[in-house]
Amino acid sequence: MKNTQIIIQETTNDTIIKFNSNQILINGGSYEFNNIDEAKNSPLAQELFYLPFVKKIFVTANFIALQRFDIVEWIDVQEEVREQIEAYLNDGNVVINEKSASTKKEAIEVYAEVTPNPSVMKFGTNKALTQTDVEFKNIDEANQSSPLAQAIFNFSFVKEVFISDNYISITKYDMVEWNEVYGEVRTFIREYLADGKTIIKELPKTTSSSVETVEAPEVKLEGIAAQIVDILDEYIKPAVASDGGNIAFQSYNEEHKVVSVILQGACSGCPSSTATLKNGIENLLKEMLPNQINEVVAING
Repeated sequence: MKNTQIIIQETTNDTIIKFNSNQILINGGSYEFNNIDEAKNSPLAQELFYLPFVKKIFVTANFIALQRFDIVEWIDVQEEVREQIEAYLNDGNVVINEKSASTKKEAIEVYAEVTPNPSVMKFGTNKALTQTDVEFKNIDEANQSSPLAQAIFNFSFVKEVFISDNYISITKYDMVEWNEVYGEVRTFIREYLADGKTIIKELPKTTSSSVETVEAPEVKLEGIAAQIVDILDEYIKPAVASDGGNIAFQSYNEEHKVVSVILQGACSGCPSSTATLKNGIENLLKEMLPNQINEVVAING
C-alpha cells in the first residue's frame, strides 16, 4: 500500500483519535479489537497493541481509530503513531487478513426499497459498505475504484450507481421497469457481498473524473458553515438516506447567504428534489439560523 498518507483527526472523545488514510485499507465492513488476542487476524493491530497506551483499535475502510489509556495524552504521542502506521502501510504490509477473519461466512441480507425518484431503487444491506459516499456516473468511472459498481454497470439498464454506508442506490435507464429487474439485481448484490469480493479498492480521484465523493472536510469549518453541516447531519441526512439519497454540504457564501449542496443517489435528478430543497432544507435552515440563509441551491441539480 505504497504512497499512503495518514492524516490525524481529533474526535469528540478526547481518548480516541482517528488516523485517516488516502488509500483503502480493507474491503468494506469494519473491525474492532479490544486486545492483542482479538487482533490475531490483523498484523497492524497487533503491532499497535504493543504500544502500552493503546486500549482499543477500530479499523474501517479508510481510517484507523485508537482509544488510549489515561497514562498519556494524544498530543504527546500521536505524531509518532501516525508515522508508525504510515511506514507500516508504505512497506506493503497487511492491515487485516480478511480471508482468515471471514472464515465464518457472513449472513448477508439485501432488501430493495422504492424511492421518491421512480428511476432509482435503493438496495439496503446489513453489511457496512463504505465510510465515504461515492457516486459513479458510468462504468469507466467505476473501473478506476469500485469493482462492485463496475459489476453492477454490467446490467445494461444501469445508468448510475451511488454507494453509501449500508446501501446502494441504482439509477436505471427507461428501457425497463424496476419491478421487472429488481429481484435479479438484489440477488446479484447479495451473492457478491457474501463471496467477500472487493467493494471499493481505492477512493476516486475527483481531479481526474466527474465521480462525486463526499468526505469530512480537512479544514475545520467554523461559524455558520459549521452550524449548517450540523443541521444537515442531524435533521436532513437521515431522512434522505432512508429514501436512498444524500445531500452533502459544499459551501456557504457569507456575503449572499447562499448554501450550496450536492445531490446524490436518489436525490439526483429526482422530480421532488427541488421541493425537498426549497420546502424542506431551505425552510429548516432559515428557521434554525434566522437572518443567515437566503437560499439553498444544488450545484448539480
